[in-house]
Amino acid sequence: MGGKGNKKLIKMGLEGVRIELPSQKPILLLKEENGNRYLPIWIGPFEASAIALEMSHIKTPRPMTHDLIVNIIKNLGIKIDNIEISDIKENTFYAVITIIGKNIKKIRIDSRPSDAIATAVRTKCDIFAAEHVLDSSGLVIQSIDEEVDKFKDFLEHVRPEDFK
Repeated sequence: MGGKGNKKLIKMGLEGVRIELPSQKPILLLKEENGNRYLPIWIGPFEASAIALEMSHIKTPRPMTHDLIVNIIKNLGIKIDNIEISDIKENTFYAVITIIGKNIKKIRIDSRPSDAIATAVRTKCDIFAAEHVLDSSGLVIQSIDEEVDKFKDFLEHVRPEDFK
C-alpha cells in the first residue's frame, strides 16, 4: 500500500494495551497484519483507559473525548478512512488521521498515536504504520508455536557432548 510519495504503509492490527513492567507505564501494542513485527508505543494512562474501555465494549454514561470526536465527524457526514503511525523523531511517534467525505478530498490531520488509535477502535478503520517506523522501532517476536517447534527440534537433535 502506498502513502504520500514513495512512503510504504504496512497494515497493522491492535493487539491491545498493556502495563509495562517495572515502570508501570501503559504501552500500546500494534502487530503487523502479514508478519511478525510488533510496534510498541508508550502512551498516557487516560488514552490507555479510553482504548481499553472501547476494546472491552464498555460504554461510559457520557461521551469521552474520543467519542465526541467520532460523533462530530459522523454528524458532519464525513468519516475516518484510516490512521497512520507516520513517523518517529527523537523517540516520539507521530500519527495522522485521514478523513474523507462525499464532497471533500482526503484531509490528513496531525495526531498523537494514542488519540488516533482511540478513534480508530471506535470507528473500526484501518491502522497503518509507515514502513520506516516499523523498520526502526518494530520488534520481531516469534509466535509461541514457532518457539515450541524450535525447542522440540533442539530436543530431537541434542547430544550429550553438546553440553560439554
